[in-house]
Amino acid sequence: MAFYSPDPAMGQILADLVRALELDGRPGLAQRLSLTWVRYQSSLLACGGDGAAPCGQGASWAGDRQRYPASVVKLVYLVAAEAWLQQGLLEDGAELRRALAAMIQASSNDATGLVVDLLSGTTSGPALPAELMATWEQQRQLVNQWLAGLGWPELVGVNACQKTWGDGPFGREQAFYGAELHNRNRLSSDACARLLEAVMASRLVSPPACSRMQAVLERSLDPAARAADPENQVDGFLGAGLPPGARLWSKAGWMSQARHDALYAEVEGHAPVLLVALSEGASCAEDAALLPEIARQLLAASRLEALP
Repeated sequence: MAFYSPDPAMGQILADLVRALELDGRPGLAQRLSLTWVRYQSSLLACGGDGAAPCGQGASWAGDRQRYPASVVKLVYLVAAEAWLQQGLLEDGAELRRALAAMIQASSNDATGLVVDLLSGTTSGPALPAELMATWEQQRQLVNQWLAGLGWPELVGVNACQKTWGDGPFGREQAFYGAELHNRNRLSSDACARLLEAVMASRLVSPPACSRMQAVLERSLDPAARAADPENQVDGFLGAGLPPGARLWSKAGWMSQARHDALYAEVEGHAPVLLVALSEGASCAEDAALLPEIARQLLAASRLEALP
């Protein structure tokens, strides 16, 4: 059972969009793309953790297919850190807050490494003897165990136990990936969407914690601010498909074989929208027009006057 109410008309819009994108010079895109798209009757921010859980109308394209999430996994680590704080498993402080902000706002891999160390009680370094390595690996599964404990069907089979890298893992980190990289992080667009919805609607951990996460996820569409920050996680991603004046909260991921984004947006005259796009392969990674076009098309289909 999806966390949203499935809408066949929205599903057809997604199928038509993927086909149109393929015909527009992107052969094979249907196999490399996952989309989850949800529309809401009112702002998720108004939920505040009270009342019935939000239920939007939605659809997905390969929404349950797990892919390497690149830096989108940092959303998982952000929520896990707030959950650990709530349980008294982490000590709050300025350095933790600095790391969480850098991990999301600047997508810092160095900050992410610190957060993963704090969540798991592990550190990177040279190879370990077998017995110590087994203990180290068990500790690295703590975030996965927490995700499994949520009981969400979208999270079955996901993997969020690895740091993010610039040049790649070394030492015990490389061994933990496995010879065939079988232990890489894995997420689906459905899993990302449900997690982001829970944050925006204050349905996971406390409302004050969700407010803190919303603050670091919010991004500016101001052209000057974007020009001053070439890695703004808007240009080339879903946010670039939004009009001026929109409000957005997002976490993007980009590397040589992936271009991803998870976004919640509120635009005047449109239903609030949650959209996750995961695209794999070198051609997708290099395609800075793909995600903005997806956002533009699906936002147009979310105009209030066009809705039944």
